[in-house]
Amino acid sequence: MSINLETPKKFRAFIEQANQVADNFLRANSRKYDLAEHEYPKELDLLASLIDGMADSGQGQGAGATGVRREDGDDDNVKAGKVKNGANMSSVLSIIEMCWGDVGLLLTMPRQGLGNSAIASVATDEQLERFKGTWASMAITEPSFGSDSSQVGTTATKDGDAYILNGEKIFVTSGERSDSVVVWATLDKSLGRAAIKSFVVPKSLPGIRVERLEHKLGIRASDTAVIVLDNCRVPAENMLGTPDIDPKGGFAGAMATFDNTRPLVAGMAVGVARASLEVLRELLEDAGVVIDYDRPAQSQSAAAAQFIQMEADWEASLQLTLEAAWKADNRQPNSMEASMAKAKAGRVGNDITLRCVELASTLGYSETELLEKWSRDSKILDIFEGTQQIQQLIVARRLLGLSSGELK
Repeated sequence: MSINLETPKKFRAFIEQANQVADNFLRANSRKYDLAEHEYPKELDLLASLIDGMADSGQGQGAGATGVRREDGDDDNVKAGKVKNGANMSSVLSIIEMCWGDVGLLLTMPRQGLGNSAIASVATDEQLERFKGTWASMAITEPSFGSDSSQVGTTATKDGDAYILNGEKIFVTSGERSDSVVVWATLDKSLGRAAIKSFVVPKSLPGIRVERLEHKLGIRASDTAVIVLDNCRVPAENMLGTPDIDPKGGFAGAMATFDNTRPLVAGMAVGVARASLEVLRELLEDAGVVIDYDRPAQSQSAAAAQFIQMEADWEASLQLTLEAAWKADNRQPNSMEASMAKAKAGRVGNDITLRCVELASTLGYSETELLEKWSRDSKILDIFEGTQQIQQLIVARRLLGLSSGELK
């Protein structure tokens, strides 16, 4: 099957709608909620209801977190050699547009959290129906580790028809506002990665509490919480995936979530970088700087040459991101491509937004424009869902054919 990374015709009207929403809802309130950290953006309730309605009517084209599921029926298309542009592609494209508006507001959209992505990716059909309508955040990181998810120390002990969860989770996006949390926990620390499972934990259960909220550099519209689990009894049927422990399989089932969510985070970086480039182009043109694509970069002004270089890096990030989503839609392994997209887009997004601040001079550093805010927001996109360094390590393992034990 061949890949065409032009925006599919069937998504173009939908993407245009997403851009209008990003402009009128998200960017219009961007500065307001950056300054009012921890204040809930009430404007999002109407928008979230609109997205829910589109999804229920079948017109959502895979908007939001529900777009990351790989359907079994897709295998028929693969066997027939048919190319599919499905929910993964449309989700990435819509997220690019929404983060062109505002990353923080997108991250705190009701029922569109990364926990929802995890549920959409690996839940059974019965679980999908049972958890329909929940707003789920994702809880992986702990005080004792950051990027190495295999070091999860939160425990899940079987007790009859439930598991008892104990531990502390940090940097939980939408941890206060969500109504449930996808918690990564280990069934047996002595068995290492293979015993790590994820559980959907409703916050209405006794034993789960929000300990505090963090003050952050960027994405300030999105709440980031510390969550404590103290003998929290979770129904056994809330475990995502199988309860079996397979030492040979490691925790591939839990990690498979990232193959679908990392392109989404890459799309966030692509969106905010595009916003910065568009504003910078206007400022440069107003200042009389001519950007000429028909002339070598070295024969143009330094500002024009840097702009052309940034656009090239941005284009590479976009193409890698779309490739990862396309492979997911077409039932092809995309673990390496997802990490490549996340690594490239995360680094390029942060680099572009910072250089736009620099090239815009005083306008870039002041609150006159949103450039300084976008540079702050972009930093987290190079960190969460796996840091830059972790992505490079994953890519190296895939290219060299080495295991995590062989290449650390």
